[in-house]
Amino acid sequence: MRRATRPRWLRAARTVLRVAAPIAVAACLLSGWPPDGFAATDAGTAPALAAGASVPWWIWPLALFAVCFVLGVVAVPAGVGGGVLFVPIVSGFFPFHLDFVRGAGLLVALASALSAGPSLLRSGLADLQLGLPLALAASMSSILGAMLGLAMPAQLVQTALGVIILAIVALMASARRSEYPSVQRSDALAQALGMHGVFVDGASGRDVAWRVHRTPQGLVLFLLIGVLAGMFGLGAGWANVPTLNLLMGAPLKLSAGTSSLVLSLVDSSAAWIYLNKGAVLPIIAVPSVIGMMLGARIGARLLHVLSASVIRRMVIGLLLFAGARSLLKGLGWWS
Repeated sequence: MRRATRPRWLRAARTVLRVAAPIAVAACLLSGWPPDGFAATDAGTAPALAAGASVPWWIWPLALFAVCFVLGVVAVPAGVGGGVLFVPIVSGFFPFHLDFVRGAGLLVALASALSAGPSLLRSGLADLQLGLPLALAASMSSILGAMLGLAMPAQLVQTALGVIILAIVALMASARRSEYPSVQRSDALAQALGMHGVFVDGASGRDVAWRVHRTPQGLVLFLLIGVLAGMFGLGAGWANVPTLNLLMGAPLKLSAGTSSLVLSLVDSSAAWIYLNKGAVLPIIAVPSVIGMMLGARIGARLLHVLSASVIRRMVIGLLLFAGARSLLKGLGWWS
């Protein structure tokens, strides 16, 4: 039975995740923080910081920590990942250049996923055999997306970010979700990859057997998701959950948990492109990552007992406001 072999998977996965989390933070610190670069490495950076010039510098790291802690709490139960909330909110309301925000956004989404991962794997709400093939496809395409995003003008990316966020809001608001989709028969690829199993639903206390179908279509969608994740620094939980739940037929809670596992691999691939290009600043990334990791630990526990619909409505409201702000800022209508 699959459940008999799970402890071996869990021990290996928990070791990897616990080692990877401090490495992500250390990478931010080792990337260095040149004060001149923070002020004006790009022609658009100095104007972006001008709005916050009258505020003491130490206010911004503290504010980032507090904001990211809250985002970490709500991101895991909603299954959207921290990046999709972080990038539009921070780029719209903090005086940082968009390239730095996108680089930090990937690390934030990565930290959220790594922090919640051990708890989700231990409880059976994330499945390695379901997530790893999909994460492989999205990881490869996220590298291309990161390279494209850094090559585009910041103003264009800001406008496109607003459009994407508003599209995500429409998707989340209109998409139906099935708590336990009915999958009569797995396709051949899903059977070959062992995409089936059993998890315990903490709310009802019963064992839920699951399987998936339409695996080839899911792999194609995850390739597209990876491009968007790398280009905008959003993470990919907003698209992972509907793809796993509605297209492939995974239970909703398993989809949300496995989404965090997929994020940990996809975002790590794209994040190295931003690190290599110097688009990660420790003063932005470190407080954001720490706040998100602490918040995600609480969010992972809330996933068992909190209604996903309540969290989803809260996230939709936040994204609607932040997406409108990003779009208006990119068009120059709201400076």
